Amino acid sequence: MLRLCFTAEDLLQVTFADEPAPMVELALAVAALQRPDPLFTLWRRRTLHALPRSAGPLLELMPATAKGPLFLDPLSLGFDDGLAQVLSAPTPFVRNELRRVHTAGRRPIPWTRLLADRDRESWQILEHAVRAAHECLLARSWDRIRAGFDAERAWRVQLLAGQGIRATLAGLAPGARWQGTTLEFDSADDVEATLNGHGITLLPSVFWTGRPLVGTYAQSTFLVYPAVTPFPLLDDPTANALATLLGRTRATILEQLTRPRTTTDLARQLHLAKSSVSEHTKALRAAHLTTAHRDGKTVWHACTPLGLGLLTGSPGTTHG
Repeated sequence: MLRLCFTAEDLLQVTFADEPAPMVELALAVAALQRPDPLFTLWRRRTLHALPRSAGPLLELMPATAKGPLFLDPLSLGFDDGLAQVLSAPTPFVRNELRRVHTAGRRPIPWTRLLADRDRESWQILEHAVRAAHECLLARSWDRIRAGFDAERAWRVQLLAGQGIRATLAGLAPGARWQGTTLEFDSADDVEATLNGHGITLLPSVFWTGRPLVGTYAQSTFLVYPAVTPFPLLDDPTANALATLLGRTRATILEQLTRPRTTTDLARQLHLAKSSVSEHTKALRAAHLTTAHRDGKTVWHACTPLGLGLLTGSPGTTHG
């Protein structure tokens, strides 16, 4: 069982990650390649066929449980920063993590012993494996991954506003329950995390479908949990239907607005003129799918509940 021990102060410091963590999502995608999850069967078959041989060593290090060496999946704002953190992980940390994984029953792999000894060639093999796996698993699909993350985050924020923090946290996984101020999740491992007033960061993943995982990074605790819509289902016909209904550009803008963005942000992200973005956002506001508010010279746009409902397929709010 996984137990998260909250204080009143911790409950006031529950936050959502602003964006997916590339190295965490990469580790979970590698785990998904090895996990017999029916939702991922077709994706797994196609991806394993396309996966470069040079990425193979990463599969040896990261098991289907995603409980591989923690130096492989640091929190980072970008892939380059994350890879730099992997390659510069302190040697004692690397050795301890490799020892922990092998002690837990993972078969020792000869070349990982050289990682612990800081062998240059072994670390080059690992770097090439991480780069190859990232290119195949994440880089080509990052827009979909980010859209899924943003939609999940926006939906949970709606739940938070309507149901409160305790109900929102208990809704992260089936069977989760509160025992006083301790949140319990069913798990094969017996883990207890005491937050000590530092709060926790929620990190949804479109590649993870198992029980929530807890980790620590720079003295902050984060909880990885499965997004409602897993990666293979992000490619469903809903996006095409939405594009047919609104037009491709307006549908894309609506998808971007699951989090507040400025006109300039949208223009830069979608390679459009600001005047074009303004016309599209005006049409979306007229349909009650987005809102806009001005902060000085800057205009911020965001989805309404109706717009979010259209994106997620859930009931929206009507407007008279």
